Amino acid sequence: MTSSRPYLVRAMYQWIADNGMTPHLLADASVEGVQVPSEHIQNGKIILNVAPMAVTGLVLGDAEVTFSARFSGQSFGIYIPIDAVLAIYAKENGQGMMFSEDDGAVSSHDDDNEPEPDPEKPKRPSLRVVK
Repeated sequence: MTSSRPYLVRAMYQWIADNGMTPHLLADASVEGVQVPSEHIQNGKIILNVAPMAVTGLVLGDAEVTFSARFSGQSFGIYIPIDAVLAIYAKENGQGMMFSEDDGAVSSHDDDNEPEPDPEKPKRPSLRVVK
């Protein structure tokens, strides 16, 4: 199956906005492909206000989140691969959703050098005749 993360991000964004709150994204800035203003990264992460009034051209896609926002008066194009999104939450009350690194997506990583662990074989039931 594909990753559930993009669907959950879109749903949470809509839920937060529908309730009149301010949606914020927490993203891992160390993930390859992330394009955010480096001066706003703290501890390898960045928090972004993605409210409709704060950004333009917001696209919550299946593979990435993109939009344009102003930082210190300068417009900046933001690109965040969906795997870099760590959380989406409402600024006002903190309600939202955090994501783990493994959100149920099927990995396309095939490493033939690593043997696959053998799953434990279930033990056969043993029956005895009781007289």
